[in-house]
Amino acid sequence: MSDKPQVISVHDGGDGEWGVTTMVGGGRAYQTRPCPSCPWRRDSETGVFPPEAFRHSARTTYDLATSKFACHMSGRERPKTCAGFLLRGASDNLAVRMRIADYSGIDSPVELYDDYREMAVANGVDEDDSALRPCRGDRPMEYRPRKED
Repeated sequence: MSDKPQVISVHDGGDGEWGVTTMVGGGRAYQTRPCPSCPWRRDSETGVFPPEAFRHSARTTYDLATSKFACHMSGRERPKTCAGFLLRGASDNLAVRMRIADYSGIDSPVELYDDYREMAVANGVDEDDSALRPCRGDRPMEYRPRKED
């Protein structure tokens, strides 16, 4: 796996208002805390992204997934893995599990959704949607503390 983050797909919602960025690599390119508008935060406004965005991103939480949920704030030019995803959606993601030693100091000062399914449903995806059936990530990940430089 490359250490350099690489965007492998951008799913355009067709309306020019939103897009889903999926990435691989970038073991050391990640957010350490959920950004203010992170969809994993319970205190974030829901409905900012349409349900289709969450249906499309669900595959990042499937067992043995190799693509990762990118932070929407980091952009496509310098993608980073989302901290909320690392904390609540990555426990079954093979790419994250293979590089677990690369991640440290990730935490959240705010309450997050328990897992991908809960976040997606809060954002308008029907709880019985077929995209959510294979979702895993039902165990929070634990990361070692970040070493002070």
